[in-house]
Amino acid sequence: MRFSRLSRLVAATMFAIASPAVADIEQGKKIASGRCFLCHGMNGESSSEVFPRLATQNASYLAKQLRDFRSGKRKGTTMNEMAKGLTEAEVAGLGAFYAAQKADPHAPSDADLAAVGRYLYARGNAFSAVAPCATCHGAKAEGSESLPRLAGQQALYLETQLKQFNKRERTNDNAVMLTIAAKLTELEIKALSEYLASVP
Repeated sequence: MRFSRLSRLVAATMFAIASPAVADIEQGKKIASGRCFLCHGMNGESSSEVFPRLATQNASYLAKQLRDFRSGKRKGTTMNEMAKGLTEAEVAGLGAFYAAQKADPHAPSDADLAAVGRYLYARGNAFSAVAPCATCHGAKAEGSESLPRLAGQQALYLETQLKQFNKRERTNDNAVMLTIAAKLTELEIKALSEYLASVP
């Protein structure tokens, strides 16, 4: 009898450890309105192109980035400190909250440059061995559970991140990005960023 009770206690403990945090959208909204809104807006529409647009971002990917900021695996000017005290439940809640927000795409400021970006995204550059972005991020740039949604993201933010991958200043994500970004020219980076910002 004693062994049976002990077994159940161990099993319950293991289940609690293994179970992912339940995403509480209301909790995420509360944290966002009290801590994140200055840079990222009340509903994930960033106040400046310097900051990423979080509305519609994939919940699991966003949660992973928050964990990386929290642990220091990803470096950010203020995000490391902002994420430091977040619990797993709060991380999950923020991811779920921002994923549920809707956002309208930005019209491209340079249609010709965006057209170059559209080509690169869909077909890559065979002359420099740059693979199509759509291979990983999908035809509509919606990403996946482990890859970011790029559609509608701020152009300047995308440009900055691609340059960081290019210079190996950002290494917390898929190593494939380091290889691809290292081959991108300044023009290609700007073209891709301009195009992706306009994708609905």
